[in-house]
Amino acid sequence: MRREPGVNADVDWNEIESQLIQSDLGPKLSSEIVELLKKNSKVSLEEGFLELLGNERDRNLVRNQSPNVILIVGVNGVGKTTTVGKLAHYLVATGNKVVIGAADTFRAAATGQVSTWAVNAGATLVSGKDGADPAAIAFDAVAKGFEIGADFVLIDTAGRLHTKAGLMDELSKIRRVIEKRTPVGEVLLVIDGTTGQNGLAQAKIFGDAVGLSGVVVTKLDGSAKGGIAFAIERELGAPIKFVGTGEGISDLQPFEPAAYVAALISS
Repeated sequence: MRREPGVNADVDWNEIESQLIQSDLGPKLSSEIVELLKKNSKVSLEEGFLELLGNERDRNLVRNQSPNVILIVGVNGVGKTTTVGKLAHYLVATGNKVVIGAADTFRAAATGQVSTWAVNAGATLVSGKDGADPAAIAFDAVAKGFEIGADFVLIDTAGRLHTKAGLMDELSKIRRVIEKRTPVGEVLLVIDGTTGQNGLAQAKIFGDAVGLSGVVVTKLDGSAKGGIAFAIERELGAPIKFVGTGEGISDLQPFEPAAYVAALISS
């Protein structure tokens, strides 16, 4: 898919646009990139991507207060609880004290799963019984964060079906309850890199329900094209902050635009 800088003749723009769409960028963004390249023949495809993506954008986690509260949201099956564990490991490994709130109380195995991740990551877990009020557990996790002087509190939420208004209302409630004690610093949406354009619809609904400050893209270790994350960032202004590239606890890295674009255009 690569186009050499300065080469504008004999370019099959329809073919390039088609390949971009197949990388899950969607028609709108693919057309935008092609138009940028047409206007500036000295810009390579990779440079065009980076220009639109914002190579200098701040992608660091927000650190406005202590503890910094991060709400992790997303639909079923995207690797959300796994991401919570990996993020906890990353934060602990970089010198932070972390609390995990196990607020997914409706999936029987969820608390056990996040408990294992918490132990392996060296984080403190706050949990409750199956079916307990998720907002209450989130509030208790924040309280524990204040008690032990944690740097971050990560709240693992249920894998909410974005078509279910009641569940989205509950997610909004979790945020409201937390903010009775302290602001929510981040709301990170976990997106499966293989999800395609449906991921954009998911992101918009989550954004309406609880607001989004960033995106984590998972499952980029296989055939995932990952273009949907780029589309979400452009549409909603929520920057990609981390990418998951494997199953191991260390397989979550801060997002690097140049490496991401290079992988995307070579797919």
